[in-house]
Amino acid sequence: MLHLSLTPLLVLVLGVCLGAAFPHDTLRKGCRLSKYQNIAHEEQKAVDKMRQEFFLSLSLGLCLQVNNHKCDTKLFHRRWNAVDLPVSDRVVLVAAELNLTTAMLELPAVPSFAEVRRRPLDFFTQAREDVRGCPLSLQVDPSHQPSRKLRHWLLKLQAATRTTPESTACLRATTILHVLQVLDNLRCAALQDKC
Repeated sequence: MLHLSLTPLLVLVLGVCLGAAFPHDTLRKGCRLSKYQNIAHEEQKAVDKMRQEFFLSLSLGLCLQVNNHKCDTKLFHRRWNAVDLPVSDRVVLVAAELNLTTAMLELPAVPSFAEVRRRPLDFFTQAREDVRGCPLSLQVDPSHQPSRKLRHWLLKLQAATRTTPESTACLRATTILHVLQVLDNLRCAALQDKC
């Protein structure tokens, strides 16, 4: 079984299901989300290079195989985008995506991929820590009900993280394939109402 750090994810899911949110106009002092409004080109390039290297090594048979079983994870195939969510839901979404992305990048890898993933993993780990400083499920606002879309997706994510070793490769490949989408969602959450 894949042993992801599910505690933060479960806190997010429970917080969302209980109607947790933060004020739309202010972010807590420890929240450093605004620095992701403009993600450095070098970071984007490093992430894209890592993504390409992963799929090159996958095609050469150097990474865990996803072709040996049906790989139909549609975790990132949503009929909505981050911009379609309220600002508070965007932060919850990106926090969950960052938890998944860092967990998948931390999995053992062949040396060539391990080297190229180092910078993106550091970036996503730092972003995850910065987002954790934002008031996600800590300030309950009874008038806020998270969107049905987000609640459904968080439950789908929770189910996807309960995987077998064979499907871990599929989840990892899907996550890395959509890593640029995670960057876009991080930027959108940072831009708040300007996204």
